[in-house]
Amino acid sequence: MTSDWVAPERDLAMELVRTTELAAMAAARWMGRGDKIKADQAAVDAMRVMLDGVAMDGTVVIGEGEKDEAPMLYNGERIGNGNGPHADIAVDPIDGTTLTATGQAGAIAVIAAAERGTMYDPGPIVYMEKIAVGPEGAGIVDIRLPVEKNLRALAKAKGKDVRDLNAIVLNRERHAGMIEEIRSTGARISLIQDGDVAGAIATARPDSGVDILFGIGGTPEGVITAAALKCMGGDLQGRLWPRDDAERELAEQHGFDVEKIITLDDLIGTRNCFFAATGISSGALLRGVRFGNDTITTQSLVMRGRSGTVRLIEADHRKSKLDQLKS
Repeated sequence: MTSDWVAPERDLAMELVRTTELAAMAAARWMGRGDKIKADQAAVDAMRVMLDGVAMDGTVVIGEGEKDEAPMLYNGERIGNGNGPHADIAVDPIDGTTLTATGQAGAIAVIAAAERGTMYDPGPIVYMEKIAVGPEGAGIVDIRLPVEKNLRALAKAKGKDVRDLNAIVLNRERHAGMIEEIRSTGARISLIQDGDVAGAIATARPDSGVDILFGIGGTPEGVITAAALKCMGGDLQGRLWPRDDAERELAEQHGFDVEKIITLDDLIGTRNCFFAATGISSGALLRGVRFGNDTITTQSLVMRGRSGTVRLIEADHRKSKLDQLKS
């Protein structure tokens, strides 16, 4: 007998999730303690332990900043053990440092990987305007259209009344006009304080209660989100958002067209991509870290672009064993 099945290639995401699990556990120790710098450093240090052992030749495209600003996981850094696939890496040890420091919901540890040369490098442009949807909204919404038209088009595609849609938006003064536009349609709104990676990914999770994300957020976060939505069949469109004339001029000097619509394929130019995220504090996307007597429980999303596989992994970690990883 012969089989139509072909042996799958290595799923890098199954190894990368170990890095987000450890980062989430380290960050969770700082939940509500009011120090986002120490929380972030703990997550970075933990992620480093695992990344050094991953069989890949990775280059950080989206990291913690430039080399002089970040002691680890800086833009351009080489990570992995040097053996295996050449990959672009986007990493955010904590998406939601303020959420973690203040003990609020929705903080996650995330990492994404893609074939070398296929991940969008935003250069010096920190912010972008975004619209994100799940599979039912892919090819339906358009960032150039008014909010009302996008909501009505999405409602039709999902077989819903507009009033049943839930839009997620960062709670920022710059979004005041957009929020009023959404409210005028009758759609519901979930305002979040931080962490728009988790918010955007939630649009593609059928049990999240989130239908669409609007607003201006971090450009690096947009790249990370794109890797997840590429795996999930969702869509993200963006447009660079210079904060002032000086940043606009800087964008032009680096060859960026701030009027160009940035597509999902621009952000991640391959199906050969991977994504892993682990909850730090419980939110719409993932449950946060839970501490037992000698057990720490984590919940993670693990995704592979080529197969479209999305795994929800709940893991129990023995604290006594984890201590052996510490130097």
